[in-house]
Amino acid sequence: MRIVFVGASSLTFHTARLLLQRGHDVVVIERNEHIIQELMESIGCGVIHGDGSKPAILQEADPGNSDYLFCVTDNDQTNIISSLVGRSLGFAQVVTRIDDPEFEHICIELGLENTIIPSRTISRYLAAMVQGEKSLSISAMVKNDAALFSFVVEDHETVTVKELKLPEGCRLMFLYRGDKFILAEDNTQLKTGDEVVIICHSNKLEQLRSRWVHTDLSKDELDNSI
Repeated sequence: MRIVFVGASSLTFHTARLLLQRGHDVVVIERNEHIIQELMESIGCGVIHGDGSKPAILQEADPGNSDYLFCVTDNDQTNIISSLVGRSLGFAQVVTRIDDPEFEHICIELGLENTIIPSRTISRYLAAMVQGEKSLSISAMVKNDAALFSFVVEDHETVTVKELKLPEGCRLMFLYRGDKFILAEDNTQLKTGDEVVIICHSNKLEQLRSRWVHTDLSKDELDNSI
């Protein structure tokens, strides 16, 4: 596989080294020339010097022939913009790192489905260890044609789960209301800001996205954002 990283963070160094050892092709986009030199000397991956939130720079990474775009700089806003640009350019899978959980709803609303919050992942893993729980990634449980979809409830959607009228083959499993986890029933009342998780057949994803995911930023909006 071919994996492109935006930002040469410590996470990038560790992940890129593992991927190279496993025979994958790795390219890192980085603005700092000194870090680029360190990358070339320490792990020998491909590098592109520039700002990974710029369309022209991401285009150099050959989106059509890349399997993943990991946006993992130390700046949440840069990662979000890079992810949106990368998705618009045609990267097959886009992964967005954010450190501030307040940006999570924004990522969901923009349709950035693969969002990681390192501190939350580590804290949950450590808490599970203390309780003697076995950590199991949800990706290991969602197999074959099953898929997950998430969205944030807006003012006009404050109805019961049943009244949400999901497409056939989709079921609202649970939701987060702030830090509270709620298992959903037909009569569960949705509130503005709830983060909802739906399980569905993968062929229903486009229908769900068309209803809830905001459209990609236009070229003018991207230029203004960057």
